[in-house]
Amino acid sequence: MGLLSMLGLGGKSESVTEFIAKGAVIIDVRTPGEYQGGHIKGSKNIPLNELSEKIAEIKKWEKPIIACCASGMRSAQATSILKSNEVDAMNGGGWSSLQNKM
Repeated sequence: MGLLSMLGLGGKSESVTEFIAKGAVIIDVRTPGEYQGGHIKGSKNIPLNELSEKIAEIKKWEKPIIACCASGMRSAQATSILKSNEVDAMNGGGWSSLQNKM
């Protein structure tokens, strides 16, 4: 597995618009303070350090997930955690650039 794949950035992944069309939920994995400073409308704030304990709740949504953060590093970790728990997820990268793709 290459570095880009491990970060959720490589391979034949679906686009943000394809995930949105499937009803994706955007999870912002930044801290609550960062989230309050600006975020994508309708996104859910689940800080990266709390993500693992929220997996059961996330699975109940039965929706694909787009993870975002400030730069794409934490969302890459979140995407890896979600995928390892059999959640359809993609790394949306930084929240402001993700917002521009929508």
